[in-house]
Amino acid sequence: MLKKMLFALLFAIGFPGLSVAQFDLSSEVGLIMGPVTMQSDYGERYNFDTNDGNTGFGIGIVHYLNFSYSAGSSYYTPETFWNDHFKLRTELSYSYTKLEHFGQWVDRDNGSLDVQQLRAHYGSASTLSAGMQLEYYPLSIRDFTATVGSFGPFVSLGAHYNYFNPTAKSELGPLGSPQTTFPKYLTPSDGKPHGFSNDPESTWSIVSSIGTRYKLAPLSDLLVDLRFQYYFSNWVDGLNPNPDIYKENKANDWLVWFNVGYIYYID
Repeated sequence: MLKKMLFALLFAIGFPGLSVAQFDLSSEVGLIMGPVTMQSDYGERYNFDTNDGNTGFGIGIVHYLNFSYSAGSSYYTPETFWNDHFKLRTELSYSYTKLEHFGQWVDRDNGSLDVQQLRAHYGSASTLSAGMQLEYYPLSIRDFTATVGSFGPFVSLGAHYNYFNPTAKSELGPLGSPQTTFPKYLTPSDGKPHGFSNDPESTWSIVSSIGTRYKLAPLSDLLVDLRFQYYFSNWVDGLNPNPDIYKENKANDWLVWFNVGYIYYID
């Protein structure tokens, strides 16, 4: 598992450097950060308190291949639709979110053990992510780069490899007994003895975003980006009630990340 993560990191970080060396392409580097909302098995689907309460943070470093310029010079590469509208983004990022149950099942005031178990149940999701996205700019990259104060909107699509380390706990005591654990999390699920897990694992994810750049200076941009990231696992948050029994467990974990970043042109 760790070998796969290291391979993804080397691929994500090493490939751009190799490409720059071989094809004489220009590079950009930057830092991004912002709030992350985890869409998980904690709380109630489409509930505002769930979305607002289960919010954490994310931070990352990014590298871009800019196909419009030659490295080490101010000369444009021969103009094509590809190099005037696409950039290749590689990224290493980390996100962390504290998780609790929200919604009508927790808000009930009947004093039942089920309600007490849900209120006492908490956890966290932390993820280290590495991968690539292809960004498409509908407006000319050359025009944007040449004009301070201009905007460069974009959309992107890519894939990341993720190493995640969840926690699932209860204020009532260790999870795994009828006294501390909500019934649906006691049922075996996906090869595990319960519907909760504290095991670190890894998985792939699809990443898509929409955003814009703002040209601050000839060699620097402000970036604003809204990301959607869908994991190929339902264990990222540490919970996965048996989907054959609990039909509401329809989707894998996913997150929404709004970030702001600073990008610097190094070539």
